[in-house]
Amino acid sequence: MGFSDKHLSDDEQVIFHLHTHIKALIVPVLVLLVLAAGVGFGLGALPDDELIGTIGRWALVIVGVVVLFVWVIWPFLTWLTTTYTITSERLVTRKGIITRTGRDIPLRVINDVAYEMQLNDRVLRCGTLVVSAASEQGQVRLDDVPRVQQVQLKLSELVREAHDEDERA
Repeated sequence: MGFSDKHLSDDEQVIFHLHTHIKALIVPVLVLLVLAAGVGFGLGALPDDELIGTIGRWALVIVGVVVLFVWVIWPFLTWLTTTYTITSERLVTRKGIITRTGRDIPLRVINDVAYEMQLNDRVLRCGTLVVSAASEQGQVRLDDVPRVQQVQLKLSELVREAHDEDERA
């Protein structure tokens, strides 16, 4: 699922198109494994013939479906629909499952690009990209950016080029 060419201007090129880091799916995968084992064990342990077994099975399945949706499917959809795109002219963020939120920041209005990495981020090679722009919103924090150092370096380079073009014009 790349960034569509219809959203690009004539000479604009996509440099990076990223989802948030895959670490966002670690907890949902663990929940899925525990949930499958727990529901499977519970369905096998309940008696077959009795009313309590039938009601218990339905209750277990309903609770399992709710937990599956809240702790597995929803986080996966959130990860899938959160994207960061850097083009030759702007920084584009998109997120949201039901309500989509998007933001486009022209590179020429960006003042500073920094990154933050905690210990676990350093191990996983991801981090938070902090973009300071000359706008009402000020700073934009992009969490869990994969290869954040590489992205920060390239974005800084693109910002410098955009500022140089503005000075020449």
